[in-house]
Amino acid sequence: MLSFIAKRFFSGFMIIVGVVIVVFFLFFALPGDPVSMMVGQRTDDITREAIRKELGLDQSLPAQLYLYFRDLSPVSIHKDTPQEQQKYDYTSLLCFGESVLVLKVPYLRRSFQTNRKVSEIIGEKLILTVILALAAMFFATIVGISLGVMAALRQNTFWDHFIVTNSVVGISTPSFVAASLVSLFFGYMLGPYLGLNGIGSLFVTGIDGRELHLENLILPAFTLGIRPLAIIVQLTRSSMLEVLSQDYIRTAKAKGLSYYKVIFKHALKNALNPVITAISGWLASLLAGAFFVERIFDYKGLGYETIQAVYNLDLPIVIGATLIVASFFVVVNIIVDLLYALVDPRVRLR
Repeated sequence: MLSFIAKRFFSGFMIIVGVVIVVFFLFFALPGDPVSMMVGQRTDDITREAIRKELGLDQSLPAQLYLYFRDLSPVSIHKDTPQEQQKYDYTSLLCFGESVLVLKVPYLRRSFQTNRKVSEIIGEKLILTVILALAAMFFATIVGISLGVMAALRQNTFWDHFIVTNSVVGISTPSFVAASLVSLFFGYMLGPYLGLNGIGSLFVTGIDGRELHLENLILPAFTLGIRPLAIIVQLTRSSMLEVLSQDYIRTAKAKGLSYYKVIFKHALKNALNPVITAISGWLASLLAGAFFVERIFDYKGLGYETIQAVYNLDLPIVIGATLIVASFFVVVNIIVDLLYALVDPRVRLR
């Protein structure tokens, strides 16, 4: 088991390293001058050279990659100076000469536009995207399991065909198309009657401070939950049909157990294993899928901030958001694999 855990963590670490290398060369090897993006074209040459030296842009591309890995690493070696301490906010572990081995939060550098730390910007926006993803997953899980059970219990009826057909449509519709249609129909046409417009932030700054507006979460969460809902419907239906054909279900019926007890205590409980797998996998996917949904609904989360950074050529925010989402994917997959190994020993690597 320890060997399995070590292999999964090592493979996850190597995936993140690969993502860092690919993202670095995609952005830093592109034509263009990051200094000009930060300070504009009218800045004097002395200031531009100072900024270029601070970012390591005056060095070769491999040296810049090393510096970027050093910034991202939680354990690294830096010069023991007040400037380095203020920049990285590290904790000294071991001193040797003018250098020091430090423990720090990964440094994602600073925004070209606002000069704020990228970690601070992402930290403020990520929680909003996580709330949106959890709300979408909650909606998809509750409604998807309910519709899947209904379709399985009414196999080959009108409701079964209706639910399955609509789930296929839900799987086939991209998130940005669904967001446009939902915002048009529920937000624009029916908005005055439903009291929803789907446009706005979750937290709105007013005269009395920040106010929570949950009504702005409903349409984005509904839109983002359509595709996982469709997957959960089909998984629940197929799994329920398989379980309902098992011998122990016929035995439970023969013993005289009530219909609802057979369905919900015996059949549904054993049919939810593949559904739980889908839920855990989709939770990470929703973070990436939320980007265009947030943009269309003006929901000020990580996706909205990243797309704004793309428009403004604010590369540190784009790179930081990409690495955060990739790391989230890797961590969720490792957790799911470990849960598999705990539940079913057959998946352990020998």
